[in-house]
Amino acid sequence: MLKRLASVGLIEQIPWRGVFLTPEGEKLAHESRERHQIVENFLLVLGVSPEIARRDAEGMEHHVSEETLAAFNQFTLKYGQQGE
Repeated sequence: MLKRLASVGLIEQIPWRGVFLTPEGEKLAHESRERHQIVENFLLVLGVSPEIARRDAEGMEHHVSEETLAAFNQFTLKYGQQGE
């Protein structure tokens, strides 16, 4: 797995120091966290419990299109986030 990530430029392996994300890896990680947060917030606005929303978002974030993700985000912005 690490060799594959290194081969596509997402990580750098430094002997005796560890494994580090490259700038491209950091960008991908940020985008993944952002997708997860949009899906989780959408589920929370719908009234899904926080624990279930977190778990469901883990799977859903990888399977929704950019169009659907944008719609989730617009819905959340229009109808509020958890705690509002």
